[in-house]
Amino acid sequence: MLTIGELAAYAGVTVRAVRHYHAKGLLPEPERDHSGYRRYDAGAVIELIKIRTLAEAGVPLARVRELLRAGAEEFAAAVRDIDRQLQAEIRQRQRHREQIARLAAGDHLALPPEVVSYLDRLRALGVHERILQVERDGWILLAARSPGRVAEWTARKHEQTADGRLLGFYRILGEALDHDGDDPRLVELADELAAYFTRLADEQGEDYVDDTDLEPALVQLMDALAFDTVPPARQLIELLAERGWTGWTKLVRVPPGADAVSR
Repeated sequence: MLTIGELAAYAGVTVRAVRHYHAKGLLPEPERDHSGYRRYDAGAVIELIKIRTLAEAGVPLARVRELLRAGAEEFAAAVRDIDRQLQAEIRQRQRHREQIARLAAGDHLALPPEVVSYLDRLRALGVHERILQVERDGWILLAARSPGRVAEWTARKHEQTADGRLLGFYRILGEALDHDGDDPRLVELADELAAYFTRLADEQGEDYVDDTDLEPALVQLMDALAFDTVPPARQLIELLAERGWTGWTKLVRVPPGADAVSR
């Protein structure tokens, strides 16, 4: 027979916990022996281990009391249900860990892996950090608006940035950020981009150049983000509009004879 201290040690709890379970009616209190001490048998150890295990799993003590009184089949079914709940909590905790990790990882916040890979590639190629900021912010909005198309859009971006001329666009636009006034190279860049977009549209179709299909309000929001972060982008778009293309977020070919309206 065991003292309360020995019982607690065998079950891996404190004496205070044993007394608490007595008070809650979870563990019966044995009669005192002739010396005035309560003595516990092996059955009490098993019951106490059950109580401790269920309590540690987050089962409310009122429910623990019910389970201890249940039959073998009901108890086994309840334990299986508790296990399923714990597995669901583990999966949720893992998702929370992944979200926290993304929060600490900058670009990973609110961005799908495909976009993170694309941004990492631009960064490795030396694209200016403020341009990367524009790209990141725009992709956050795009991913929220049309998550199902992100993989398609990023794959296309990878193809397009494999062309050295488009990388030159990023480079010149980044260098223009260091100029207080107008950068004369933007005129040359507009010429090159207009020719590039026209050739791409003629060869691949205008949908290949841009088929984001966004509502005007979102386009305006994304354009404003770009122009506020990278002011030379506005001048570039104005120059590009004079050459048959208009738009930053949504690139559109201007029909011959139509007024080119820059956003």
